[in-house]
Amino acid sequence: MNLLLVDPLELNDNQQIRLTGRRHQHLRDIHKLQPGDQLKAGVLNGLAGTATLLELEQDSSLLALDVHSQPPAPLPVTLILALPRPRMLARSLEHLATLGVKNIHLLQTAKVEKSYWQSPELRPEKVHQHLLLGLEQARDTLLPTVELHQRFRPFVEDLLPEISRDTYKLVAHPGDYPACPRGLEEPTTLAIGPEGGFVDFEIEKLVEQGFQPVQIGERILRVETAVTALLAKLF
Repeated sequence: MNLLLVDPLELNDNQQIRLTGRRHQHLRDIHKLQPGDQLKAGVLNGLAGTATLLELEQDSSLLALDVHSQPPAPLPVTLILALPRPRMLARSLEHLATLGVKNIHLLQTAKVEKSYWQSPELRPEKVHQHLLLGLEQARDTLLPTVELHQRFRPFVEDLLPEISRDTYKLVAHPGDYPACPRGLEEPTTLAIGPEGGFVDFEIEKLVEQGFQPVQIGERILRVETAVTALLAKLF
């Protein structure tokens, strides 16, 4: 936990928070803080700064927050991601939050098993927890948004034009396509398919919406690896 991240509703009028559970155990057993010690802290969707430990008990701890600085700048990207298999979804969400992606759309595609949508990992509380872990890692406070789309064609035809409006549009896909560009600064919408890639129909529909297919080499990568590689190249 590189950042103690707190919900503003957890703070009292004196900007203090009483911690229990995972966060308390982490600062007690991993950070081994003692009263008077400080650690990096931030308010969810707010400012970052420090927290000073005031009291340390076996089951709880009391800290005072002093927040005054902005979190890291987000990446200028909206990510359209074919829904990964459940065990990859958890890691992918944490990686995306760590990397600074703030707009995530999870999408059904032809090669995504429909049973994935029944995974407990898609429950709002689980998604929220994975995003928080990613923010803690990066010392970020701005929570990403995650939207779910279980029908490919209505999403691409009805929603994607507005989502991708006034952005550079890219779809990562294996094949004889131009190499992924580097060092972008303009807002970008990036679509990434499942491990087997999009089917031809899906690529055609994305191209109709102005998306340019690009590739990052001959290797077929796992979702979380492909996401990280693409974002590193782009930004």
